[in-house]
Amino acid sequence: MTNEAALRLLNVNEKFRELDREVPGQVVAMFLYIASHNPCHKMAIEEDLEFTTASASRNLQWLTGTKRNGKPGMNLVKKYSEEGSRRILCRLTTEGKVFIDQILSILND
Repeated sequence: MTNEAALRLLNVNEKFRELDREVPGQVVAMFLYIASHNPCHKMAIEEDLEFTTASASRNLQWLTGTKRNGKPGMNLVKKYSEEGSRRILCRLTTEGKVFIDQILSILND
């Protein structure tokens, strides 16, 4: 017997793997956090998800245009600074908004 709710979660996981087959769980958590708090400060992500600054930066690179190793990122999130501030803000790109809509569609089927 198939558990439909668990199957929908598996399908969400596969949606992430379509973008990057090796996507870590922390990257998924960060994307979902940003999508649910869009836009948000990187420091809030670190505090709420209990990520170190280094870990948050590394995971954010997966979601932006280029990963640490120079490979293409997912391009789901854009990071920027408010004028006159060193605080980093994160927001979904157009692709990120489409992607979260696809995820919500899977979950709400």
